[in-house]
Amino acid sequence: MKKTNKKNLKGFTLIEILIYVFILAIIVLAVSSFFVWAIRSSTKNRTMRESLHNAERAMAIMTHEIKEARSVYLPTSYFSESPGQISLKTYKYSDGVQEYSYIDFYLCDNRLCFKKEGQDPFALTSESVEVSNLVFDWIATNEASSVEISIKVNYKDFQDRPEFLSSVELQSTVSLRAY
Repeated sequence: MKKTNKKNLKGFTLIEILIYVFILAIIVLAVSSFFVWAIRSSTKNRTMRESLHNAERAMAIMTHEIKEARSVYLPTSYFSESPGQISLKTYKYSDGVQEYSYIDFYLCDNRLCFKKEGQDPFALTSESVEVSNLVFDWIATNEASSVEISIKVNYKDFQDRPEFLSSVELQSTVSLRAY
C-alpha cells in the first residue's frame, strides 16, 4: 500500500480563497469608483457647457441687436425695481418705406425672452437653465451711448446633486452705432 503524503495534495486552502476574493473585491471597487467618477465628471462638464452656451448665445443676440438699434428705451420700472428689461427702437423697411419697430428683451419665467413688435415672444434660453440675474445699465458719454449687460445663467438642479450645480456670469458693454 502506498502512503499518501499530505504535501502532494492539490487544492486551495480557505485562506488562499479569502485572499483572492479580497483582492478581487478591491479591484472591482476601484474600477466601479472610477466609472462613477467618470459619469459625474461628464455630467458636470455637460451642465457647465449648457450654462455657458446659453449665456454666450443670449449675450451674442442681445449685443447684435443693441448695436443695430437706433435708440434704447429703458422702462420706468428700470430705475425702481426691475432692471431686467430693455426695448430697442430699430428701423425696418416695408415696401421701400422706413418704419419704426421695437425689440424687447426681458425675463419671463426665469428665461430670457425676445420679442419683436407684432410677433409672439420666444425664449432665447433653454428649459434646462434659468436666468437668475439680468441687468441693463445705460452708460451715456459724450462720444457714444452704450449699454452694459450683465447676465447670470444657472443650470436647473432638479435632483439637488453637486454635479448639476453650474453657473455662468457674463458682462459686456455694447455701444450703439452712430448713424
